[in-house]
Amino acid sequence: MAISAKLVKELREKTGAGMMDCKKALTETNGDMEEAVAYLREKGIAKAAKKADRVAAEGLTKVEIKGNKAVIVEINAETDFVAKNEGFLNLVDTIADHLLATEPKDVETALQTEMANGGTLENYITDQIAKIGEKISLRRFTIAEKDDNSAFGAYLHMGGKIGVLSVVEGTTDEQIAKDISMHVAAINPKYVNRDGVPEEETNKEREILKQQALNEGKPENIVEKMVEGRLKKFFEQVVLIDQPFVKDGDQTVEKFLKANNATVKTFVRYEVGEGIEKREDNFADEVMSQVKK
Repeated sequence: MAISAKLVKELREKTGAGMMDCKKALTETNGDMEEAVAYLREKGIAKAAKKADRVAAEGLTKVEIKGNKAVIVEINAETDFVAKNEGFLNLVDTIADHLLATEPKDVETALQTEMANGGTLENYITDQIAKIGEKISLRRFTIAEKDDNSAFGAYLHMGGKIGVLSVVEGTTDEQIAKDISMHVAAINPKYVNRDGVPEEETNKEREILKQQALNEGKPENIVEKMVEGRLKKFFEQVVLIDQPFVKDGDQTVEKFLKANNATVKTFVRYEVGEGIEKREDNFADEVMSQVKK
């Protein structure tokens, strides 16, 4: 039978499931609303939808490398406990492999890609939400490529709470690239070199430093030289190659790279949950609210 938009809308409001899932459920049940709700519950879709407004700020990062392609991905869950669950770990591995195989351009596109065993990535995640019992989301990923004369540096800190993927050119030594990624994980630079720092950001910092020097009563004729000296400290904070190398503070990252005839092409650093506003519930109140239901 033909399924009306009104029926789909009603089922969506009842369950919180997606439009296409609702349409499929109604088609499978010949438009019977109660059977459609039951269908969605059996598939775990309605259960997953109810978790959609929860905050998923825990989880893991993962780096997967195959030949000259690599992917770094962050997948979120609601609790750190579930992030250590075997089912969640398998999900992270499966998604990383799938992203590397399909190379989608962004998260929205990735969710609509077909999995090897049928169904979309979005369907797969929804099924896992039902099994694992928490909201799970693919937050972000980056796919990188290298040539045969370069190396990927993969590093996971605290079991995947921080993940870094770097591409180092001029060497095939993965340990050198991994050392760079370890440095990035620890120090968290924003740019590879000074050329990567937006001019607007540099000028803003220069103006702040100038005003600081003037407020300190420094003569205007020496302020400019002072500012350039202090700007060096700013670059050390945000630029990778200007920083003291974390494994040997007597040399900069740039000197370490030059000693190995290498340069950093790019790096990506993900820290689980960064930028997500975590909900801070009172645990006792939460337990009592469940008891009262």
